[in-house]
Amino acid sequence: MNKTILVCDDDEGILDMLEIVLEDAGYHVIVVSNSLKIYEAIDKQKPDLVLLDLWMPVLSGDQVLRTLRKNPETDKLPVIIISASREGKHIADEAGANGFIAKPFDLDQLVNDVQKLAS
Repeated sequence: MNKTILVCDDDEGILDMLEIVLEDAGYHVIVVSNSLKIYEAIDKQKPDLVLLDLWMPVLSGDQVLRTLRKNPETDKLPVIIISASREGKHIADEAGANGFIAKPFDLDQLVNDVQKLAS
């Protein structure tokens, strides 16, 4: 069965690109552009991995991640933070991310990181 990857980013162009790249790599992809809807999507879809943008309106990626880490149902869910921020890796580590990918990203590296964590 295909692994499910949930991608949450407020940039539609990035969502489209990641959806194409990850589907080509054999994953089932769910995209969420509004971070307020991510908890509901995770609850319904039970993804194997979450790719989460750091800077989003309303709820930032690190706020989302901290909430996921506090919930016993999602505290082990692999999460990769994606961000163009220089502090991104530090913030991702502090919030409990399993990985960090800087934007603009190397797509081969992204697929490799996803494969490692979603297996």
